[in-house]
Amino acid sequence: MQDTLRITEVFYSLQGETRTAGLPTVFVRLTGCPLRCQYCDSAYAFTGGTQRTLDDLLEQVAGFRPRYVCVTGGEPLAQPNALPLMQRLCDAGFEVSLETSGALDISAVDPRVSRVVDLKTPGSLEAHRNRYENIEHLTHNDQIKFVICSREDYDWAVSRLIQHDLAQRAGEVLFSPSHGQVSATDLADWIVADNLPVRFQLQLHKLLWNDEPGR
Repeated sequence: MQDTLRITEVFYSLQGETRTAGLPTVFVRLTGCPLRCQYCDSAYAFTGGTQRTLDDLLEQVAGFRPRYVCVTGGEPLAQPNALPLMQRLCDAGFEVSLETSGALDISAVDPRVSRVVDLKTPGSLEAHRNRYENIEHLTHNDQIKFVICSREDYDWAVSRLIQHDLAQRAGEVLFSPSHGQVSATDLADWIVADNLPVRFQLQLHKLLWNDEPGR
């Protein structure tokens, strides 16, 4: 039997976050996630999906003729065959990123992949799931993301930024306001006031398409 993955959707859009924000990107959204963050915008990917072979996925992705491919979820690393999928995407010449919750081991991910690793804040209600061992595996090809829900979350994120020297370990540290929970202007002002070595980001896809699936 061929290697397969349970897939919620494959679509072509603009990257809404990370260092490639605004660039046309193919998204491969895997089904399933062991976390339940209170702000999750892809809960529709927790269940269902369709079993797809890796060959089938590679053919569909290639049909868009993309430069960039984002493997997302759900939590992609909950499915072991996400690892060979990313390897094959890299082998095909695509620039590949992985969006992961940070709760699972990232060490086996192909080093050509830019791993976008969340550190869950207390406001997510899943901070106890952070796998801090992942920090040792970060390179300058990787990105660390904090979704900020409050001033308390911001202060917590700043303490982790300093404690783990994240600005030196990763290529990017990203601070995002949780949509509808903290003012984007406030977060921007806090970052500037503290002169943090982080990138402020908004979720471009929410601004353009209001979180419509497949966009």
